[in-house]
Amino acid sequence: MNYFKELKVWQKAIELVTETYLKTQNFPKEEIYGLTSQIRRCAVSIPSNIAEGCGRKTNKDFSNFLGISLGSSFEFETQLIICKNLNFINEDDFKNIESEIQHIQNMIIKLQNSIDSK
Repeated sequence: MNYFKELKVWQKAIELVTETYLKTQNFPKEEIYGLTSQIRRCAVSIPSNIAEGCGRKTNKDFSNFLGISLGSSFEFETQLIICKNLNFINEDDFKNIESEIQHIQNMIIKLQNSIDSK
């Protein structure tokens, strides 16, 4: 079952992962095993958990994986703030990525609410 690829929230999260990898390429080399790795793993976790949830048999399981994905998105947002505070990203990039992550968070919440109401 590959219908996760049709979900707009999954597509947006994949775009976020790509953007994250591109933006973190210029982070300080001493952060490769620190913040760079952590923020990349959070970004990857968002669409990965959406996809994994789609492969589960019950709506309850899918909703649980959406919750994990949402948690990763909040962790990502926190790390994004840290990156801005350390001047690893500029203000414009921060605002654009923050806006995207918040949009994805809202999409996850709406999808989760829809699934939970079934």
